[in-house]
Amino acid sequence: MSDTYTVLLYSDDVAVRDRIRLAIGTRPALDLSVEFVDAATWEECRILLDKYEIDLMVLDGEASPAGGLGIARQTKDEYATPPPVCVVLARAADRWLAAYAQVDATLIYPLDPVTTGQTIAGMLRARRDGAVPLGTMGQLG
Repeated sequence: MSDTYTVLLYSDDVAVRDRIRLAIGTRPALDLSVEFVDAATWEECRILLDKYEIDLMVLDGEASPAGGLGIARQTKDEYATPPPVCVVLARAADRWLAAYAQVDATLIYPLDPVTTGQTIAGMLRARRDGAVPLGTMGQLG
């Protein structure tokens, strides 16, 4: 039996969201199943965060006009118990910006399905086990 988690995918480009979804898959590990919700704007992210129990956000760092790093930081600043955040970056050199944005993990384009699945599975297992995401003011739950 597997646990099912809701993952918010953000990018202004539907093709990028589809590539991220394909790299993660609906079963990133035998013990984990994923349902996706999509957002193309920061406002859509906010609506989904308010409406659903989001277990993980995967954000496109190259999105425009609101980049994934900015949305990550804003989510950490505006929500008392934000979900963990993974940002997909075009350059490994931008990981310092991800650290400033309090991002929990990063992936680099082009996405490797094995690395992507392992990263996402590790983040979902940590959430299941009660790990508190970076930037969280209170306790989960």
